[in-house]
Amino acid sequence: MTDSPAPATHLADNLRINGARLWDSLMELARIGATPKGGVCRLALTDLDKQGRELLIQWGREAGLGVTVDRIGNIFMRREGRNPSLPPIVAGSHIDTQPTGGKFDGNYGVLAGLEVVRSLNDLGLQTEAPIEIAAWTNEEGSRFVPVMMGSGVFAGAVPLEHALAARDLDGKTVGDELARIGFAGDQTPGDHPIGAYFEAHIEQGPVLEDEGLTIGVVLGTLGVRWYDCTITGMEAHAGPTPMNLRKDALQVATGIMQQVVAIAHRHPPHGRGTVGMVQVFPNSRNVIPGQVKFSIDLRNHTDALLETMAADIEAVIQRARSDSGLTIALEPVSSYPAQPFHAECIEQIEAAAKRLGHSHRRMISGAGHDAVYTARLAPTGMIFIPCKDGISHNEIEDALPEHVTAGADVLLHAMLQRAGIAS
Repeated sequence: MTDSPAPATHLADNLRINGARLWDSLMELARIGATPKGGVCRLALTDLDKQGRELLIQWGREAGLGVTVDRIGNIFMRREGRNPSLPPIVAGSHIDTQPTGGKFDGNYGVLAGLEVVRSLNDLGLQTEAPIEIAAWTNEEGSRFVPVMMGSGVFAGAVPLEHALAARDLDGKTVGDELARIGFAGDQTPGDHPIGAYFEAHIEQGPVLEDEGLTIGVVLGTLGVRWYDCTITGMEAHAGPTPMNLRKDALQVATGIMQQVVAIAHRHPPHGRGTVGMVQVFPNSRNVIPGQVKFSIDLRNHTDALLETMAADIEAVIQRARSDSGLTIALEPVSSYPAQPFHAECIEQIEAAAKRLGHSHRRMISGAGHDAVYTARLAPTGMIFIPCKDGISHNEIEDALPEHVTAGADVLLHAMLQRAGIAS
């Protein structure tokens, strides 16, 4: 059994990262794939992703880090500790973006980890355990599915061969594109120990900004259930057909859609219910809709509550079938369990925020992150900072430099608590 480092119990309160350097790195990386509206389009395994990866590795090597790439293209950059037999304490996220992405989503977590290493170098501090930075492949899932692909393969949740065979809209596979850009590594995913994992991230929601807080101490992520619902009625002329003789698929659909929202309201504070996609056939002004297909997205912070919400929507569907006489199909699309983070990592992040004097709160992440999969393998924690108006997955995504710095300072202290400072 591998020994664990002794925790660093007396960290100096004045230990800080170089905020200006971190900000400059974020802005420089954002130039690769920059969009006219100030965002970033750097899809996974494109030539732009290759450029971003190469710049990251260049920075890592300049900081004295060793680099390893696994077969799904995950990058690990290592700063050795006094005791190399200890599993590394890892910080990371991803550098691929949405087609209309921003400068901070994912990129912040990777570059905050790099800044921790640079600052340790500046301070001349050696850790007991090694420190590593991870850049996971295809977290966004914009070009290839599933989302969180690299970390999912690493955790054994997604079969490697399934991921390598995934195709984009042009028919290009992950495996071929990894080889083309030179990031089809040799290491088997998962054959890389992790002692603990921390991910710094913008909140991608409005809570911290709304409450005027600097740090979110993330307790875990919401579980998710996705469905496709298809209602089949009968299209008919909107004028001659009396209301009581219609088989209007859209009217039945809107009733179910309202219940999706009502179910979320019945399971606060973390219940979520969303209909985000609707297809109406034949979609003609003077034709009664004969078929409607729409998505259902249910979320909550425990599997038990999510199961209750799933039972609720199934009961709604059954009542709608009985009341309308129409054919209604509810097809499960995907399911992700709620993922709590590690109690010690949560406490270390919270203690760091208190030590550094940052306002903070505990909170749940409504979005998925690579930390969801690392939490299956190692103690994991997440640090949130505010983003302007809670907006993300958008070219206008923004964050304040002082918040970017604060989150990285918390990351530095939390990682040092886990890695220990060599005496």
